Amino acid sequence: MENILQNVVQDLQLASFSPRTVESYSYHVWKFLEYFNKDPKMISEDEIRHYFLFLKNKKKLSGSASAQAICEIKFMFQKTLDMDFKVFGIVKNPRGKKLPVVLTREEVRKVLKSIRVFRHRACLTLIYSCGLRLHEAVSIAPADIDSKRMVVHIKDGKGRKDRIIPLPTSTLNILRKHYKTHRNEKFIFPAPGRGGCKERTSTEPLPDSSIQTVLKKALRQAGIIKNISVHNLRHSYATHLLEAGIDIRIIQQYLGHKSIASTMIYTHLTPIISENVHKKVDKLMSDLWE
Repeated sequence: MENILQNVVQDLQLASFSPRTVESYSYHVWKFLEYFNKDPKMISEDEIRHYFLFLKNKKKLSGSASAQAICEIKFMFQKTLDMDFKVFGIVKNPRGKKLPVVLTREEVRKVLKSIRVFRHRACLTLIYSCGLRLHEAVSIAPADIDSKRMVVHIKDGKGRKDRIIPLPTSTLNILRKHYKTHRNEKFIFPAPGRGGCKERTSTEPLPDSSIQTVLKKALRQAGIIKNISVHNLRHSYATHLLEAGIDIRIIQQYLGHKSIASTMIYTHLTPIISENVHKKVDKLMSDLWE
């Protein structure tokens, strides 16, 4: 079983998946192999079918988690073991098409102001004001900030892609103020250690979990009951840019979306855009009745 898992990991690495994706894929493959506890070449299609039903009906995984598990098991059979089954063509991606929850501009500012520890406030400000993923933000290096061009260089983001994002002046000032407290050469947000005494020499970034925890606390203190995670700040960023009239294809580039379809979801969250479109259509058709 360990040999199979090792082969899957190697195939994922050869396919140029990111380390985080490799870790995620190998976890679900390991759970699958542990469930059957036998050579996967001896697992029948009927058993695979029942395992997918087990995930759906018994484990009740979220759409995202269930989709991940199915994709990873398919990868193992199709790519590593060179085996295919009809059930792989039947099972559908269980991810729904739910609209993301976003904060208003006023709510974002209220939440950020309620954060007392400055490193956490600085990190969450960067995430919102540049539309970053959490792991991208905590991994930012001093060299990734170009203050002359006023941009942030995201390296090796999702899909192993780099991208350039505008850096607001206010965010740069916050980052500078925080960086002066430690001057770590590797990270702007290094892991602080007990009492914050290891920031200067730390070789690890600030843990993702600490930022999530701080945001949850800040939301409670701000009296906001929306179901918000750090990633929703990225959704809020995109929605606010769209409301400000920024072209959706530019927003696509800033977010690092491969397909414009992923970015189009924000058009459903912007009543301002809908109002403007209505006015434009009304003006366009105004001379039809005279």
